[in-house]
Amino acid sequence: MLKQHQKFNIGEKPFRCSECDKAFVAKKYLMQHLFIHSEEKPYKCTECDKAFVRKELLKQHQKFHTGEGLFHCSECDKAFIAKTNLMQHLKIHTGEKPYKCTECDKAFIRKDMLKQHQIFHTGDKPFCCSECDNAFVTKGALMHHLKIHTGEKPYKCTECDKAFIANEKLIQHQKVHTREKPYECPECNKTFIRKDVLKNHQKLHTGEKPYRCSECDKAFVTNGELILHHRVHTGEKPYECAECDKAFITKASLIRHQRIHTGEKPYNCTECDKTFITTGALTVHQRVHTGEKPYECTECGRAFITKALLTLHYKVHTGEKPYECTKCVKAFVRKQQLKQHKKFHSGGKAYVCSECEKAFVRKEHLKQHQKFLSGEKPYECSECEKAFVTKGQLKQHQKTHTGEKPYDCTYCGKAFTAKHTLALHEKSHTGTKPYGCSECEKAFVTNGELIQHQRVHTGEKPYTCNECDKVFFAKRSLTRHQKVHSGETPYKCTECDKAYTLKHQLVLHQRIHTGKKPYGCSECDKAFFNKQTLMIHLKTHIGEKPYECTDCDQAYSRKHHLMEHQKIHTGARPYECTECDKAFRRKTHLMRHLKIHTGTNPYECDK
Repeated sequence: MLKQHQKFNIGEKPFRCSECDKAFVAKKYLMQHLFIHSEEKPYKCTECDKAFVRKELLKQHQKFHTGEGLFHCSECDKAFIAKTNLMQHLKIHTGEKPYKCTECDKAFIRKDMLKQHQIFHTGDKPFCCSECDNAFVTKGALMHHLKIHTGEKPYKCTECDKAFIANEKLIQHQKVHTREKPYECPECNKTFIRKDVLKNHQKLHTGEKPYRCSECDKAFVTNGELILHHRVHTGEKPYECAECDKAFITKASLIRHQRIHTGEKPYNCTECDKTFITTGALTVHQRVHTGEKPYECTECGRAFITKALLTLHYKVHTGEKPYECTKCVKAFVRKQQLKQHKKFHSGGKAYVCSECEKAFVRKEHLKQHQKFLSGEKPYECSECEKAFVTKGQLKQHQKTHTGEKPYDCTYCGKAFTAKHTLALHEKSHTGTKPYGCSECEKAFVTNGELIQHQRVHTGEKPYTCNECDKVFFAKRSLTRHQKVHSGETPYKCTECDKAYTLKHQLVLHQRIHTGKKPYGCSECDKAFFNKQTLMIHLKTHIGEKPYECTDCDQAYSRKHHLMEHQKIHTGARPYECTECDKAFRRKTHLMRHLKIHTGTNPYECDK
């Protein structure tokens, strides 16, 4: 014993390991060390499956099972096998960190932690994996990594079938079942499963991002985030799906993706029956029930469920549209919007209706279409009894009650209920008509207008009235027509008792009260209530009479004048008097005749 002690004092270590360069004071220490290389662990615990290289390590471990001889912390419930471990642990409570790094300001509780940290500065990773090119700072990290190659996961969850490489990973996972989140943020009261996640979260409050990318100016909260970001520059995607050809930057992304193939949705909502692939998706969904919108816009006060939605919303204020179409001049706020837009150029309509074979570019458009076919309108207005297929349509409709028109035209000051209506209107000022017809030279502001116009060439009229056999080119024409059957006249004049089926009919009528005639003739001083009447009037100047009678040479500028004239040839007198047997070609002639029976003489002589 004295000789061994003297060798320790003079630093003599005559017993060297043939596998590595380590040397020892005594032969017995070398023999114990050799078990590490052979991976032989002869000392096994009878209570659990753990095995140890040395007998004293087994004895220490058994204290966990018996509870005897443990050193308990007076500050918390933790207990330790050795007193030295307790002394190190107490430094967590006192905040003492005696081991300081000379390269940076970081300090550590233990010397071995400092040594591990210093390797980050030197870049030295002495422990290399024999299976792949990965290298590690510590041997423990290497041993942990090797389990990825062997597939060994000895730590199993008793609640579900999941298994883990390390015990600490199992402990973390079990908190998912218990919903335990012991680490609370003092700034915002948010709680976390792990202490390191809390530390990273706190950097969001301080704004600290110590890890900077050498390729670009981006900075990150954690070193792990920086390593992942580097793969954006290198294009490295080391995690490949065995089911399909997709590859991913992170293992977590691969695991999430694999659930698409397996159909696994392990995260359940306690409020409803919905299940989710990721815990993040569940958290976002739960905000639908709580109404929580933690991400608020500093420009307009609007709040959002996710940070990603807030980031997208900010682009509305900045006007930023980074995703440009290479086929046309259109640009978009979101990449997904550009992808969907490109389908218009390629003609890709992947979502087909099983009822009518109509195809759609987007899945949500198909869902809306299916609701239309089923007659389902789950969104009802609280002001009136109108119901709508989508929530967006309801919101749009509610603005008719509030009178809200937040979108102003920069050219003429006209205000609109919806942003897309403003965008269409502004094209009337710019003259932009990007959608051209391949059959004729006509061009249109929207793709929808073009599709509708093309039905003139094909003769297609897909919208049929279920009350009569009439068919229509456009859905809005059918909707207008159906009001004839229902007798619905929702647009009432505030000046008189008249009511109208369509809004534009009311607008035209109100000009009788105001006397407004916005459509002036360029040839004479006459002005008209509507554009259609002006167009008819202009034909009197140019002498155009496109409506010709097939029975004689007469021609007319208006279609209904021709129809009146044709009654002379057919002898049709559809307007019959209920008092006598007389019939008339025109309604006005019948009205004049009826005054004979009623004795009404509205026109008096002033002489």
